[in-house]
Amino acid sequence: MAEHPHATLVRKGYDAFLRVDMDTLRGLMAADVTHHVPGGHPLSGDFKGRDAVIGMYGRLFQETGGSLRVDLRSVLVDGRGHAVALHHVTAEREGRRYHEDGCLILRIVGDKITDIDECVPDIDKDNAFWS
Repeated sequence: MAEHPHATLVRKGYDAFLRVDMDTLRGLMAADVTHHVPGGHPLSGDFKGRDAVIGMYGRLFQETGGSLRVDLRSVLVDGRGHAVALHHVTAEREGRRYHEDGCLILRIVGDKITDIDECVPDIDKDNAFWS
């Protein structure tokens, strides 16, 4: 059985992110995409529009000296425009190491990502790492 197109789209996005291919990522997102990052640290908040989202991704790599890795574990879809991507994140920053599972909940309209909600298991741990 073929993979659902929304799962394929999400996998393509994760692959582009790992390759730091921001042009491909930009093409997968609607112009008014919003990425919601939980927490109370400098990289949390709502990033609205492709430029803001791509800029935030660039800062993630910059803040971690390029050590950030997000390994996709599974993609779940509902066939109605929602996808959940389960992943594991590793990074180093200012002598600290980060290893956590997490997920993105994505809204897809047509063939574009329109909304990304990020979920983490421990917001306090995220705040400490990114602050």
